[in-house]
Amino acid sequence: MLARTPEDEAHDSTTPSRLKTRFPQWDICSPTLRHSPRSRVTCVPVPHVVGGRSYDSVVPTIIDLFAGCGGMTSGFTAAGFTPTLAVEWDLYAAATYAANFGEDHTLWRDIATVKSSEIPNADVVIGGPPCQGFSNLGSKDVNDPRNQLWREYLRVVKSANPKVFVIENVDRFMRTPEFELLLSEADNGALSRYHLTFDHLNAADFGVGQRRIRTIVIGSRIGPIELPKATHARHPSSPGIRRWVTTKRRIGKAPEKPVSTALPESTVEFFGEVVPGAFKGLDIHLGRNPTELSRQRYDHVPPGGGRFDVPEHLLPRCWREKPTGTTDVMGRMRWDMPSHTIRTEFFKPEKGAYLHPQWDESGRHRVNRPITHYEAALLQDFPENYLWCGSKIQIAKQIGNAVPAGLARSIAKHIKDHL
Repeated sequence: MLARTPEDEAHDSTTPSRLKTRFPQWDICSPTLRHSPRSRVTCVPVPHVVGGRSYDSVVPTIIDLFAGCGGMTSGFTAAGFTPTLAVEWDLYAAATYAANFGEDHTLWRDIATVKSSEIPNADVVIGGPPCQGFSNLGSKDVNDPRNQLWREYLRVVKSANPKVFVIENVDRFMRTPEFELLLSEADNGALSRYHLTFDHLNAADFGVGQRRIRTIVIGSRIGPIELPKATHARHPSSPGIRRWVTTKRRIGKAPEKPVSTALPESTVEFFGEVVPGAFKGLDIHLGRNPTELSRQRYDHVPPGGGRFDVPEHLLPRCWREKPTGTTDVMGRMRWDMPSHTIRTEFFKPEKGAYLHPQWDESGRHRVNRPITHYEAALLQDFPENYLWCGSKIQIAKQIGNAVPAGLARSIAKHIKDHL
């Protein structure tokens, strides 16, 4: 019997998502009713006027901040947007971005060093400022030095004057001081012209072969824009809704035996720096050399199972002394389900449910290894021919930190309909 995980239970018990919105300081839903700055309501979209140029005859543009390896841009370009500026401070992630979308508009530097004169106008600004370095006692003042990255994000939004901006962040983002800062700026600060809509979206609900729940915020100064509606479900019950995309569909055709344990000897130059790359496809289908003890542990874990399926005599002391919790450790994926969240250390089974899903009861056909970089990238919905730069560790971080391209594409298509 296939074991169930906490994510399975959580998804089954989750009620339909409630659209959360924040209105700017103007009457939008009623000629007599004015919502307070802290109100959260389900909004009925109202007609809005789109000023300036016609969006029927031009390609809409985006600015990608904290761009990483380009997951968001990948989805937006697939939906018909053109990137005009991308900013990323990590050299290898910036090189990966430039390899796929061009170096001409890519800035490898700290966002704080980007001058206003370098920021073009854009239809949409996308990105997710990191949340590191904040405590629950953190200041909600945008001018506090600890809020520098968020201050820079707001500065770019103000300078680019987008009609829409999109923030993607971790699922707990709505419980952070940074989120309170965002709401404060929407109430009476730099974002006071923007209507905010925010909630959690599960990438699997938009055709991605991965259960990855993220906070999505859409800010619009052209009228309210709701979050996109799910196109997939675990158990579809409405016309037009399809079943979740499975792990089998995403990585089922990848060779069971990795091509190597090392990247090819290859370098490329971006921003005047020589970096490893550019690699694509099976170049990053990389295996490891696990010990015999590790292989024995892997062999006992069925699809959907985890460390509790490993016999006690094979367990390390730390696991034997911890009888509860960390249920996804040493977990094995399931062919008939999307994967769990792909994190930056997906190549380590001790970090999560990253064992290859192939396993049968008879023991005749079992793939006892963690997923490869190539398989992780496919589960993040990157194209097979996506280009990668950096070492194995650096590429793994890029993959795990990325926004699934399919989720970004769904958001982009939805926004494009409102421009």
